[in-house]
Amino acid sequence: MSKIILEDLKIYAYHGVLPEETRTGTYYLLTLELQVDLSKAAESDALEDTVNYAEVNEIIHREMAISSKLLEHVCGRILTQVHLEFPQVEFLKIKLTKTSPPMRGEMHGVSVELEQSYL
Repeated sequence: MSKIILEDLKIYAYHGVLPEETRTGTYYLLTLELQVDLSKAAESDALEDTVNYAEVNEIIHREMAISSKLLEHVCGRILTQVHLEFPQVEFLKIKLTKTSPPMRGEMHGVSVELEQSYL
């Protein structure tokens, strides 16, 4: 199976349970892996034979702009919307990292990872 991967997309957004998280926001890193048959596009060189990752990027930005309490909820919405717009995708994997969680200790961030198969 072939893959398209949008890797470490950096987006400023306003997600979290605490009021200050939704008021001040922070940066998030997002990686989305799409498994889809790309063999036709590899031969044809035609955009209509693949998944337009620029459109996937727009879906991600649109969903990240909607404030949510849980990263799990944001990830679930992104997976749902990508699959609705690109039903030929057979498997999706998303990793969303909050780079500055309001917790004690030094860290690179806290991540949620979801996978969904459509076979």
